Amino acid sequence: MNTVNLSETHALQAAAVAAQELLLISLSQLRPSARNVRKSGGTSIPELASSIARVGLLQNLTVIASSDGEHYEVVAGKRRLTALKLLAKRRRLAKDYEVPCLLVPDASALTVSLTENVQREAMHPGEQFEAFAALVAEGRPIEDIAADFGVTPLVVQRRLKLANVSPRLLADYRADAVTLDQLMALAITDDHAAQEEAFYDSPQWQRSPQALREHLTAREIDGARDALARFVGIDAYEAAGGGIRRDLFADDTRGRFLMDASLLDTLAQDKLASVADSVRAEGWAWVEVVPRITSAELHGFERARRDRRPPNKTEAKRIAKLEARQQAIEDRLNGSEAEDIEEAEAQALDEESDKLSAELDAIEQSLLVFAPETLTQAGAIVTVDHAGAIAIHRGLMHETEAKALKAQERQTAKANGNGEDETQEPTTLHISEKLARRLSAHRTAGLQAEVARHPQVALVAVVHCLALRVIFDGHRLSHSPVNISASPQDGLDKDAPDIAHSPALVGLKQVRHAWAERLPQDADMLFAELLAMPQQELLALLAVCVATTVGAVTSRENEQPAAALAQAVNLDMHPWWTPTADGYFAHVSKAKAIEAVQVFAPEHAERLLKLKKNDLASEAERLAVGSGWLPMMLQPMLQSPAPVAAAGEAAD
Repeated sequence: MNTVNLSETHALQAAAVAAQELLLISLSQLRPSARNVRKSGGTSIPELASSIARVGLLQNLTVIASSDGEHYEVVAGKRRLTALKLLAKRRRLAKDYEVPCLLVPDASALTVSLTENVQREAMHPGEQFEAFAALVAEGRPIEDIAADFGVTPLVVQRRLKLANVSPRLLADYRADAVTLDQLMALAITDDHAAQEEAFYDSPQWQRSPQALREHLTAREIDGARDALARFVGIDAYEAAGGGIRRDLFADDTRGRFLMDASLLDTLAQDKLASVADSVRAEGWAWVEVVPRITSAELHGFERARRDRRPPNKTEAKRIAKLEARQQAIEDRLNGSEAEDIEEAEAQALDEESDKLSAELDAIEQSLLVFAPETLTQAGAIVTVDHAGAIAIHRGLMHETEAKALKAQERQTAKANGNGEDETQEPTTLHISEKLARRLSAHRTAGLQAEVARHPQVALVAVVHCLALRVIFDGHRLSHSPVNISASPQDGLDKDAPDIAHSPALVGLKQVRHAWAERLPQDADMLFAELLAMPQQELLALLAVCVATTVGAVTSRENEQPAAALAQAVNLDMHPWWTPTADGYFAHVSKAKAIEAVQVFAPEHAERLLKLKKNDLASEAERLAVGSGWLPMMLQPMLQSPAPVAAAGEAAD
């Protein structure tokens, strides 16, 4: 029997220990060993080197004697050796610096290397955060702590921020019930109650880092995304005394939230004032500064017509020269020798063509002028566009001003002997039924996404539908947009082929998938799960279920089904739909496309009239970027003014 008794085991262990020896070995005699079991992990060497330089080497290396009799091979401690070599290379350590090493027998090399890498447990990140906080509490400067650990002061500040998160959340973080990304999002505020409310009072599917961050900054302005913040500038806002909440875990261009919306608006007003003064000097009847204005609000104005004046000799000569050069470039790029053009030359010609187009556009805009009588009736609004740039909307008229101008134009025409038929109505441009269904499918997806975010409205919609069926015997059930049989309205792609990429539809599918992963499929088990579910989470699930049953597709441009539901959730289609050539402009007539361009880029309308339809659609898409323009079908409906009308009747 090859058995070893206890005394023999102790003797073997004693012999192994005796064979080990702690030595001070010159750094130049140390080199990595091929028998080190750890082949990866050679990261953060500069940080480790900085730490060793300030604090010293806290753990010895483990080595075996090399076969050449002069060197020692490191079987455990490869990162420490690399960091020491780096310090020597930077002349912060001598090449013969004596390194504490544990010499082990050659036969134990693999066992010792494996043991050091396996039989150890890294501290939890939460403990690291608290340890950094303890160092600061002892009076250590952040810069010194950063130098000790070879990191930047920002890294230390971030760990201190995490250490300041609610103790309850930190405890759940250690228990893996909260992720590090969620913890970083919650750290945007120091209010422990607000942190806990944002996390624990939100349903599981609304606990993504982005959702938590939005919850805690709902009443603040995102400095990176808000147009007015970009226009005013963060520095100017802070110089005026504006408060800012900073997200230490965001990059340099993001994570700054402005806390004083009133001050931001005032600064924008002041910055736009001088622009407004120059516009007033043009002679408009009125000029207003409106820092924030929606496309729907602009659509409420009528726009005065601009006429193109003939170019003078200098302008005509310049236009001819620019157009001739453009034609020459086009012939060069598309001619028979186009394949022989080098890429660099083609790029240079494209850039030159773009500059020529820009100059032609500028000249064309200078030729479009308002009639003198227009200035006495119409006005202008000075605002900030979605990109944070100054935008001036000239030739705007209220209904009464538009009527007065038309009357004045008719009188002028009669005086000149060019009377018009006063009963003639302007031609109304329409979109096709196919496009109407496509747009309303996108509106439906957006409405579904918003209903999923408003559990109270979803509950009202269900009760509304049930009341129509039960209380009123179903006679008015067609007035409810909710399909109470709970049939998901998943066929929107047949009307809108591009809806698969809709952010509304993608987001709702992700939420449905999250619930499907969480809930049991067995009917009895599902009932038990729902019975034990907190009411807030149950309502959140109800909202998702109701949202998927919403159907609001129509083939009529002048209809907006589910209007009451849309108003209840404050449906805004800007986050859910963007005007593109394929999504809108290529599917309408040139006149209808120009009608849209007149709203978001009126100065380009005349130029676009000369383009072919496909080119017009592409150019309209480019100009619409950041404009916030929406077709009529996707604009919010106005609230009914019935109560006001009743009061007016009583006054009569």
